Amino acid sequence: MPAAGDPIGSGDLAGAAWTDVRAAPLVLVPVGSCEQHGPHLPLSTDTVIAEAVAGRAADALRPDMEGQVLVTPAIAFGASGEHAGFPGTVSIGHEALNAVLVETVRSLALWAGRVVFVNGHGGNVPTLDAAAGRMRAEGHDAAWVGCGVPGGDAHAGSTETSAMLHLAPGLVRPFGAVAGETRPLAAIMPELVAGGVRAVSPSGVLGDPSGASADAGREIVDAMVASVVRRIGGGSADERGRLLDTTAPLS
Repeated sequence: MPAAGDPIGSGDLAGAAWTDVRAAPLVLVPVGSCEQHGPHLPLSTDTVIAEAVAGRAADALRPDMEGQVLVTPAIAFGASGEHAGFPGTVSIGHEALNAVLVETVRSLALWAGRVVFVNGHGGNVPTLDAAAGRMRAEGHDAAWVGCGVPGGDAHAGSTETSAMLHLAPGLVRPFGAVAGETRPLAAIMPELVAGGVRAVSPSGVLGDPSGASADAGREIVDAMVASVVRRIGGGSADERGRLLDTTAPLS
């Protein structure tokens, strides 16, 4: 329930009335997918993570922001063609996703200030680069940031399984015996590009979920949120609209 004096509660745009929205807020838009995540994680995994990271980042940013910080409903279908070999996957492809992202920014620009997409699915990255870069070229204050962590495995392994054990444990099936493809992504990339995930991993897992835990998931999600907060707070983006971590040491 919204707190007293705060009709939008934690900044949930979907729960607001139009009169609750103040001038030129910062708006975070979670972007996920509906795609297989092995036999143990739900199809909504990327969306669940993106929504959680966006919501927690908004909460962390709000005290230091002069204006409002809002979180929209998630864009829950992404570009997931590499997972098309598995039932349940729904991919709208890069062209359709690009149109959704572009028109989302154009619509938000009628009343919002800054727009930041918070992305939970790696397959969306080329489209986010294209759409955010285009929107910035049109003069919109739009950017995007990902939910990755250094050293995380590629797909449905320990990283995502741990995150889901923390965020939505009731959606996680038994995973101790789940076998995944554990070779480095660079080693399997040619086969992955040619035949999709199923060609390299019959289970759909790229990584090893066996050591996952809710405690590790809490640390992983906290790191994701901290990275997103730093990047949004820093406000620096490259020409593709990717927000940069200006506190990272120079290499």
